[in-house]
Amino acid sequence: MSQLASDPVLDCAAAGAFEKTKFEGDESREWAAMKQAGAALTQALWQDMAVAGVFPNAPGRVLVLVGKGHNGGDAMLAAADLLQAAPDWQIEVGFVSGQSHLRPLALAAWQWLQGVAGMERAQPVTLDQIADSYTLVIDGVFGFQFRAPLREPAVGWLTRVNAIAAGLRAAVDLPSGCDDAAAFVADVTYATGIVKSPLLSLPNAGRLRYLDLKFFAGDESGDDRVVTHRVLDPLRELRPAHCDKRSFGHLLIVGGSRLYPGAVAMSAAAALQSGVGLVTALVPESLAAAYAARWPEVMWCGCPETPDGNIAMESGMLLASRMERATALLIGPGLGREAETMTFVADTIERARVPLVLDADALQHDLVARGRAPRVLTPHQGEFDRILRGREQSVHDFDLGPPTVLVLKGPITRIVHERVVYHSLHGGPVLARGGSGDLLAGLIGGRLAANPSTPLVAAAQGVVWHGLAAERLAMRTGETATRVTALIEELAPVLRGAA
Repeated sequence: MSQLASDPVLDCAAAGAFEKTKFEGDESREWAAMKQAGAALTQALWQDMAVAGVFPNAPGRVLVLVGKGHNGGDAMLAAADLLQAAPDWQIEVGFVSGQSHLRPLALAAWQWLQGVAGMERAQPVTLDQIADSYTLVIDGVFGFQFRAPLREPAVGWLTRVNAIAAGLRAAVDLPSGCDDAAAFVADVTYATGIVKSPLLSLPNAGRLRYLDLKFFAGDESGDDRVVTHRVLDPLRELRPAHCDKRSFGHLLIVGGSRLYPGAVAMSAAAALQSGVGLVTALVPESLAAAYAARWPEVMWCGCPETPDGNIAMESGMLLASRMERATALLIGPGLGREAETMTFVADTIERARVPLVLDADALQHDLVARGRAPRVLTPHQGEFDRILRGREQSVHDFDLGPPTVLVLKGPITRIVHERVVYHSLHGGPVLARGGSGDLLAGLIGGRLAANPSTPLVAAAQGVVWHGLAAERLAMRTGETATRVTALIEELAPVLRGAA
């Protein structure tokens, strides 16, 4: 059983076997699941249309591509729900395999859509009738039962649709055709109920979203899993009535330099929002006063610095006195790589008796395996390659010696612990800007200080919280004209469930 709120990632054969066992051929249960998937898909579509600047208060035109089976049914049920919120929209349905080949539940979904929309707002279209642009295109042609290669008439439909303009291009479950040359090219793909393993590597899948339909009991095994937003549920609960600041941990941050003054400040600002009770930050003395004026809740400790503005070896005694009260350490944001500072960091890691988060410049091959304290590493791919020094190694096999959680940041962030990989699909391209990782390190550090015995949970909570805040920010501002520090203002609404 997984330690995290997570569901297994299944290959296509295993997904088919799971659904066969779950539904036992009962069409009433399958229909209920399709309705659930359609509703979840609708909600996710509105959110991603907001990110794309496609708003429901403007008249819209939607093209739904339908095959024979349940994917097309999910797509048509979602289109019916869209019309409930946007009655001025027009739905066009392309039956790629022909209406006569619809399976019973897909036919029921088409009849449902017609009942909701009426013939004037939901009309079938032929390939020749496809327009040059749509507000939204939904691909529900093939699901996980697709077998390559693509054939006609699907090739003709998908080639044509890939060439037209669309405000948002969405795929249900998997982009039809998977990685075939003529496969559907999606801006976003919604994994309905189960994340199928091919989805994690398809270049044409776009942003990935997991629509959790509660198919799993939580005790399923598997070395590849998808972490869910339920990992944040403990943070939504009331705190104990009889508590004080010491009840929620004390994070000690070590970082900052004259060359990179902002990174440690961002980490500290995120840590303040993480729920931790106390935050102390050890930074070069030339930075401490300005930081204290901006973030007075942090105990800023100015320490001796080198002529180049990095933390000096003489800071060891100062650090030792602060470490005695800390429940976790975050080392690295804005630290710089001066040799004296790296020696200081190596000594700190060796002496640490509380769990560590190692980030940024602390992610060096000669540092990450030092000492015995449990640790969370937060590299992006370049930093991970630096740690491995060119060695080929699967993330499942990553092992430093000391107990380690690896947070490998990327479009899909992978959290690795004891050979299990937890994939986080939360976030998106809005995070592709400097400072995003500093905020994540502060969140993980704060959660680790609050619960030092559970580094895996702390890492997952930080990653998911950070990702959900990014999604909210993108909905509010789009993905381009924003600042990464604006994520901080989205952290509380994520926990409160605010729209």
